[in-house]
Amino acid sequence: MPTSLEQLTSQAIALSPEDRAHLADLLLASLPDEADEPLDDAWDQEIQRRLKAVESGAARLVPAADVHAEARKICQR
Repeated sequence: MPTSLEQLTSQAIALSPEDRAHLADLLLASLPDEADEPLDDAWDQEIQRRLKAVESGAARLVPAADVHAEARKICQR
């Protein structure tokens, strides 16, 4: 009898974090390359949009230290 997806999921969740990450990498690598193409195109378009916004001065850039400080404030609430 084949193993069900539920059984595989339970077994995978029980693995160490390192083994789960390795399994995730293996599963992602097993997907056909075509599955990534629409996502790659979308990301390329988003990267170009953001780059143009930065270069034109339309984007408001925030230093990482400020972002981290704000995140810490939010997490402490």
